[in-house]
Formats: sequence, C-alpha cells, structure tokens
Amino acid sequence: MTSRQRVQAVFNGRIPDRVPINYFANDGIDLRLKQHFGLQADDAEGLRQALGVDFRVILPPYRGPKLHPDIPARGVKVDDWGIHRRWIEHPTGGYWDYCDFPLAEAGAEAVAKWPMPSPDDYDYAAIPALCASFKGYALFLGGPGQADIINKGGMLRGTEQTLVDLITDDPVGMQLTRRRTGIQLEVLRRTLAAAAGAIDFIWMGEDLGTQIGPLISLELYRRQLRPIHQKFVDLARSHGLPVMIHSCGSSSWAYEDFIDMGISVVDTLQPEAANMAPAHLKKTFGGRLAFHGCISTAGPVATGTVAETTDYCRRTLEIMMPGGGYCFAPTHTLQDNSPTENVLAMYQVARECGTY
Repeated sequence: MTSRQRVQAVFNGRIPDRVPINYFANDGIDLRLKQHFGLQADDAEGLRQALGVDFRVILPPYRGPKLHPDIPARGVKVDDWGIHRRWIEHPTGGYWDYCDFPLAEAGAEAVAKWPMPSPDDYDYAAIPALCASFKGYALFLGGPGQADIINKGGMLRGTEQTLVDLITDDPVGMQLTRRRTGIQLEVLRRTLAAAAGAIDFIWMGEDLGTQIGPLISLELYRRQLRPIHQKFVDLARSHGLPVMIHSCGSSSWAYEDFIDMGISVVDTLQPEAANMAPAHLKKTFGGRLAFHGCISTAGPVATGTVAETTDYCRRTLEIMMPGGGYCFAPTHTLQDNSPTENVLAMYQVARECGTY
C-alpha cells in the first residue's frame, strides 16, 4: 500500500498492510535524529522519510502583514493571533512558553478590534502544488490547534479566565472564541476547495482532560464546545472526509459524543491518564473509533532503556493492532529528554512489528 492507502484503510475500518506511522518532536531531539541520519538541520522531509512517516500536513501560506510586534527587550515573540511566547530553558532543552495573556482583562471593544489574520491573506493558489509534492502520502489539514477553544483562549486570556468564560457564558470570552474559530473555519473551507479532493482527513483538537479526570463537565462540553466543533466536523463530512480530534489527558469520557458527532479518529491517547489504558480504549471503542497515538512521551521512550522501549512499543502494538484501526504515534511531541537511541528503537519496532 501507499501511505495514503494505508491511512485511508485505517480511518475507514479496514486492515492495512502495516500500521501507519506519525512523528512529532521538540527541536532538540529532532536535531539529534537528523544528525544521526546525516541530514541537514532544516531537512524535515528527509527525516520523515527516514522514519517511515505516512502523514503530511498541508498549510496554506500566510501572505498577510505581521499583525503584532515582537517584544525584543523581553525576549517575547508574538504570533499573528497576538499570542505571546517566551523561551524557558530546562535541563534538556527548552520551550517557547506562553506569557502575558494580553486579552485577560479585555472588554468587548478590545476583542472586536484585536488584529487577527484575515482568510483573504492566505495563498490558496499554492495548495494544488503542495498537495502534488506529497503525492502518495496521507494529506491532512489542520492539527491539534484547529477549532480548539480552551487552549488558544487560554493563551490569550489565561486558562482560568477562559474556563470562567465558558462556565458563565461571558460575552467577551465567547466573542473571542467565535471570531477566532470563525476565521479558522473559513480558511479550512477555502483550502478544501483549492485542494480539489487531494486531502485525506481533517485534524482538529481540544485538550479535555487532566491526568486524573475531565478538565470540564460533559454538560459544559455539550453546551459550549460541541456546537463549535460540530461546524468543523460538518464541513469535513460535506467533503466526504474523516475527522481526527486531538485531546490530551483523560478524555475518553467524551468519546461517545465524538462518535455521535461523526468523528472517526481520536489522537493522543496518553496511557498514563485515567481511563486511557490502551486495552480499555480498544475494548470500549474499537471498531467505532480509530486510534492515533498511545506511545507515551513520558514513559520508557523518555525514561527507559532501548530494551524497555522496544518491549513497551511491541506490547502497545499487540494490544492496538488486532482488527485494524490503529496509527502508531507519540502521545505528544517527543521530548528532548528522550535518548536518541530510544526514539530510533521506537520507530524500528513500528516498522518491524507493525505489519499485518
């Protein structure tokens, strides 16, 4: 099978020739892997090919103006949505972590005037050539940050205020949510039209769990988040495309709603979180949902030996592979504290033990 056929088989309830493979990593381990394979630091495609990755994202290039200035004096970078990030180092690397939360105390007028990218500022004419350049791979639009409400709202208003917005139906917070997701939905709509059938699935996301239980109630999800998420699902299904949704933490409590909404695939599947053990997910939802993830970035890949990593990945495959419906992927970006040899072993197991 080609990568595209392989992923399509899994997402449509058929058994592929082998499990599809995906990859995401922080900069430190990503660079070490490229060095291992003799690749240049900017050769992301070469690394995906070396690891056997079946997925490729299609992003419409943004051609608009820079909407928010960086703050060099404080080392703060500001993206086009106005999200502030500052580099925070840790013993094995670092993160561009969120800071300032510029709309935390904003009123309705400030939110209405807050600069955001216009759907007109993306280059949709570039989409056909991008799709053609990855012919044979499984192509998707979006990602974990598409249609997310709590995460991106929290980056602009702070997580606490964003949760208060949802609980109290705060008009300012909900105005921000509607503006931002409305732009995302229109960009998705135009990109799908430009791709003319070349896209294989839509990826969206919302972190709904902590490690020990739900982040919000099912009632709150149904009242505030689900109606917005449904718009993205409906758009995808109008093009005959499956939808995969990302959710970190203990999130299986929402899976029945996902199924009812028409979502086909769930991503992340952190096995250390409550009610997220691979065997439980496979037994409870197998055949009704496909799975993408399960390989913990906090488990043996980060903390164990090569042998422990190999055994862990093999056991996960033994649980998740029967009957199809599984894509091998890390639960989140691979962390810089993961030994290079462990990550290499992880992907070797996927290639050698993931065939049907």
